[in-house]
Amino acid sequence: MSRICQLTGKKALSGNNVSFSHRKTRRRFNPNLVTKKFYIPEEEAWITIRLSTSALKTINKIGISEALRRVETKGSL
Repeated sequence: MSRICQLTGKKALSGNNVSFSHRKTRRRFNPNLVTKKFYIPEEEAWITIRLSTSALKTINKIGISEALRRVETKGSL
């Protein structure tokens, strides 16, 4: 499974590890992803989503129904 948030589309970025002597080696910055189950009362169903923790904070603030509605209209939160 790829490391991509299913709501926001966040994915891994690339950058450098910089040592004390300033040697640079490539590395990846992975998003903080969690797998979470949500109950949608309109559909009376449970869904499992792999999302970033920042998207989880947004869902806690606005609700899962509003978050899914925003994803349908805009394509991301």
